[in-house]
Amino acid sequence: MAAKRRAETMEENRNKLIVAARKAFAEKGFADASMDELTASVGLTRGALYHNFGDKRGLLAAVVAQVDGEMAQRAKEKAKGAKDSWNQLLAEGVAYIEMALDPELQRIVLLDGPAFLGDPSCWPSQNVCLEATRTAVAEMVNNGILKPVDVDAAASLLNSAALNAALWVAASDDPQKNLPKAVEAFTLMAGGLRLSGNHP
Repeated sequence: MAAKRRAETMEENRNKLIVAARKAFAEKGFADASMDELTASVGLTRGALYHNFGDKRGLLAAVVAQVDGEMAQRAKEKAKGAKDSWNQLLAEGVAYIEMALDPELQRIVLLDGPAFLGDPSCWPSQNVCLEATRTAVAEMVNNGILKPVDVDAAASLLNSAALNAALWVAASDDPQKNLPKAVEAFTLMAGGLRLSGNHP
């Protein structure tokens, strides 16, 4: 019973730290967020942070995983009304790019994430997205919606294109102005995979 309660307390502390870190990283950025202030804000110590995440960077990785996962889910939700599997895939990619304008997502996932955690294509959350894209592409190749292209290569390129378009928009001097350019380029590039008879 005591072990179960200890595990629950650890999970609660972990969640508290992620919530506090998400707020601090969104408002101040990773580099300027104080770990002492962050831990004190939820009544914990630095020891709890190190125990759960190893260090500040480990905490950022946990926050990025949570936020990036939410981005993928939001993109999926937005694409639900698409008329077919192709338009759904396209709508998901566009929705992901559009989230580059959300201040919290922009700061945590698209600016600080790559700066402090390295190549986003290596993040576990991106690998989950890649697998979902791969499944969708395989189905469309089998159904004659897409050209007979290598499924792994096409899925990787589609995912990378959406991610890199979002990164480009977020890091640009004028994200609002550059968003439509990124969406147009992504849509045109992705469209090259479709069999010509399948265009609307």
